[in-house]
Amino acid sequence: MSAGVLGIRELGLVDYQPAWQAMQRFTNGRGPDSADEIWLLQHPRVFTQGQAGKAEHLLLPGDIPVVQADRGGQVTYHGPGQLVCYLMLDVRRLGIGVRELVSRIEHSLIDLLASYEVQAVSKPDAPGVYVDGAKIASLGLRIRNGRSFHGLALNVDMDLEPFGRINPCGYAGMAMTQLADLVSGPIALSEVGARLSEQLVKHLGYAQQQALTGLAIDC
Repeated sequence: MSAGVLGIRELGLVDYQPAWQAMQRFTNGRGPDSADEIWLLQHPRVFTQGQAGKAEHLLLPGDIPVVQADRGGQVTYHGPGQLVCYLMLDVRRLGIGVRELVSRIEHSLIDLLASYEVQAVSKPDAPGVYVDGAKIASLGLRIRNGRSFHGLALNVDMDLEPFGRINPCGYAGMAMTQLADLVSGPIALSEVGARLSEQLVKHLGYAQQQALTGLAIDC
């Protein structure tokens, strides 16, 4: 059964907290017929701590700010060159559970990476996507009244050093990787975003996607 149209917004480089507040406003203001959207963006350097986050996993943040967020999961890092995708979906209307939603998102990322000839896998005990044991994409969702927000972060072409200042997603010493280190030639973040959108439309069962404009997020 088709889920209709998935709206796609490309928002560029946006500070974390204004984007988070915009997600909350969008989710709180939804009605039963509100269309689903995904937002593609990047954040300036920031650590975000999930609801279950433990202080001991934040090792040496230094000059990078730390934000306590209302998503699931532990601490992670966002920075320029990482593709962040926020998923504002009516999960109840899609007719799938949270575990199934996570699985479909992971498979979207795996197929996206396969389009770059990078073989990736998911792990049943550790949400996210991995290449040769190193994490390339993280997931952290929040479901409120059957609607999701927050989403995923895919390392494309970024400075990975700040991941060494934390236990990524609560795992000490977890190796991190990125797409730029796994392929030859330049990687365009916009192209990665376009391929990710196509995979999410397919795996989440939407009939089509639609580019959207007009969302203002004050930075």
